Amino acid sequence: MTAFLGVERSATGRRWTGPSAEADRQAEAIAQATGLGLPLARVLAGRGVAAAEARGFLEPQLRELLPDPRSLKDMDLAAARFVRALKGRERIAIFADYDVDGGSSAALLVCWLRHFGREATIYIPDRIDEGYGPNEAAMAALAAAHELILCVDCGTLSHGPVAAAQGAEVVILDHHLGAETLPPALAVVNPNRQDESGALSHLCAASVVFLMLVEANRLLRAEGLGGPDLMALLDLVALATVADVAPLTGVNRALVRQGLKVMARRERVGLTALSDIARLDRAPTAYHLGFLLGPRVNAGGRIGAADLGARLLATADAFEAEALAGRLDALNAERREIEARVREAALAQAVARGTDAPLVWAAGEGWHPGVVGIVAARLKEATGRPAVVIGLDGAEGKGSGRSIEGVDLGAAVQRLAAEGLLVKGGGHRMAAGLTVARDRLEAAMERLSDLLARQGAGAAGPRDLRLDGLLMPGAVTPGLIEEIERAGPFGQGAPSPRFAFAGMTVTHSRRIGEGHLRFGFSDGLGPAVEGVAFGAFDGPLGPMIEAHGGMRLHLAGRLELNHWQGRARPQLRLEDAARA
Repeated sequence: MTAFLGVERSATGRRWTGPSAEADRQAEAIAQATGLGLPLARVLAGRGVAAAEARGFLEPQLRELLPDPRSLKDMDLAAARFVRALKGRERIAIFADYDVDGGSSAALLVCWLRHFGREATIYIPDRIDEGYGPNEAAMAALAAAHELILCVDCGTLSHGPVAAAQGAEVVILDHHLGAETLPPALAVVNPNRQDESGALSHLCAASVVFLMLVEANRLLRAEGLGGPDLMALLDLVALATVADVAPLTGVNRALVRQGLKVMARRERVGLTALSDIARLDRAPTAYHLGFLLGPRVNAGGRIGAADLGARLLATADAFEAEALAGRLDALNAERREIEARVREAALAQAVARGTDAPLVWAAGEGWHPGVVGIVAARLKEATGRPAVVIGLDGAEGKGSGRSIEGVDLGAAVQRLAAEGLLVKGGGHRMAAGLTVARDRLEAAMERLSDLLARQGAGAAGPRDLRLDGLLMPGAVTPGLIEEIERAGPFGQGAPSPRFAFAGMTVTHSRRIGEGHLRFGFSDGLGPAVEGVAFGAFDGPLGPMIEAHGGMRLHLAGRLELNHWQGRARPQLRLEDAARA
């Protein structure tokens, strides 16, 4: 395919690609059949939506897309046992992971039980002292005081800890990759069990929990009993789905769309308090879940008290919510400082080692285990390669990895553990965690790189920048941006639409904050459009725009509304540029 606008190598070293001739024809057909604007029609065509499907795609109905909970193995056992514990007033414990998905999953269960005047014990392990997932001491202690233990967002590989829960029954609600054998739990509900079809492998743990609550409500209705309004819980499912980087396609997209509407009502005091402290003063989007709220909920599990996030999401007390939100916001600020130090060192190490291999990795003495996952995500974004970052402490290192589309990192890490090169490891397609002996670090990373290469990692040349089409500055209005947003929410598996502007002149520019740039551009036929480039001076974009010297540039990026002082102004979030 010919490079879009002839850009074979842009300022950031990428080749631009645009819609194919077939996609253009499909966009025209959608526009004619539906009356939608051509820019939105191009976005839909680029996502493989046919003209007859366009209306349904723009207004997905959860009742049509939500799978039958009983299509997951062990779901009938799990839901029936949960309902029996409710009716029998049994003591229930929830063992949850320390991230957003785990905290949201725990909060879903607590809120459902609270509808019936019941409470549950929430147990979140300490990241540093206990590590990921159930451990034998904690499970034995919980079993001594509870009849039922629900493990959420963890447990699928926890054979020993589940066996240690003597005297209690264990139900696992998870989404991490399973092994050939399952732990001795009453039920293991996991779309990524090896004996599952894989049709629901894209669900996060909170979605699995939500499906169990759907089935629990059905069981109660069959007995003439009422249950909670499950739609009101979808804000928690949406937060978990986005924060856990699950693909925003199919039922996930419908769950997040509906969850954002629920969140906009500001009925959950924990999320309301967190939104206020994060200065989120408008209806939330998937971006806000991923970059404003999610990191704050995660902050407790990363560097503070592990249960803060779950407690915030589950509380019904506005005063407690305000206090917890304040603590999480402060911890998040501290986390950013720690992350910046580790990121700088990890990037320097990765560059020195070389960033063209199938795997980019870095390891450092004393790097905080709570930030290695975020730093791995930054390395992945900077290099377009799967990345692993490891913090070394004594004879071992604990690390986290992030993957790219089409490369299953979790399966590779799990195989590495089975081969004995890791102390332990697991995860899912896009993220994984591992523990490795210091003296096996180099061998483990070499083998992991080989496994990822077999999946195609590192095979691509310069990354392509895929664009949805060409726009003129005069077409950029709030109405256009709001129409394009109808194709959202955007995120993992559903990237925000990118458009190009050809032959633009930069009208003004100024630096803002630390390394960012605000500028304006025009085609000379109308008013200038505002643009912003975050981190512009960490690469070539800032210098190119600032020292444009009147040259004409092709600009590419994502359109958004900049809300400021009660007004919404269109702007281009610049991602790339090239000489015209």
